[in-house]
Amino acid sequence: MPSLKDLKNRISSVKSTRKITKAMQMVAAAKLRRAQEAAESARPYAERMESVMGGLAASVAGSQSAPKLLSGTGSDQVQLLVVMTAERGLCGAFNSSIVRLARTKIEELKAAGKTVKIITVGKKGREQLRRDYADLMIHHVDLSEVKRIGYDVAQDIARDVLNRFDAGEFDVATIFFSKFQSVISQIPTAQQVVPASFDAPEGDVDGGNLYEYEPSEEGILADLLPRGVATQIFTALLENGASEQGARMSAMDNATRNAGDMIDKLTIEYNRSRQAVITNELIEIISGAEAL
Repeated sequence: MPSLKDLKNRISSVKSTRKITKAMQMVAAAKLRRAQEAAESARPYAERMESVMGGLAASVAGSQSAPKLLSGTGSDQVQLLVVMTAERGLCGAFNSSIVRLARTKIEELKAAGKTVKIITVGKKGREQLRRDYADLMIHHVDLSEVKRIGYDVAQDIARDVLNRFDAGEFDVATIFFSKFQSVISQIPTAQQVVPASFDAPEGDVDGGNLYEYEPSEEGILADLLPRGVATQIFTALLENGASEQGARMSAMDNATRNAGDMIDKLTIEYNRSRQAVITNELIEIISGAEAL
């Protein structure tokens, strides 16, 4: 049975931990508001750009002059997986759920005889994947010094991916991230970015030919597709940022509640032990008095 001093020290330690988790919860809540606004503001632009490129892609489908980013290499043998996670932990299952989805995809591709290459964005994803797939990892993007995700960060990642595609290093690229829904709900998502895949806009009965483009659809797509890849990566980074803060806020709230419950239990145990000590002392005093 722990002594009164041990119990008192443990209660003090848990109280200190509760202060830390409460502070982290408040910081995450403040960051979540900004990250959520950024993610939600980017969605209309990304959706509209995808709609425009979807119409253009539908109009040049099957054309011999279609850009390579749209038509692909004609093979899916070499797969590039871009796994985006956080630089820090203490955010519940946020990082693990993304890595779990990537692991499932990796095992499926390996079972199908495909060649897999991995680029990690964020330290936590690299740490988890490196245990089993270190030989498949070809690059890592460190965002530990980035205070706020900007479009330039996504452009750098997209430029590296597209340069590797132009060099023939892979056939298909897929990004893994977590889509933000609410503080308690983040959805791990896999999205193919190379070759580009778009849904034709709804209501376009003629395959998207509602406009006349100058120069040609192929020329516009050749310019827009790299921007589209960068936009998809930027949107994924923003969604990840909001999801991370939401998950951390929820995790720290749970940790604060658990610390409070533990303090209550330890306090009850401390009071019982203290009462037992006092009772024993009284018994000893009474017994000594009776002996005299």
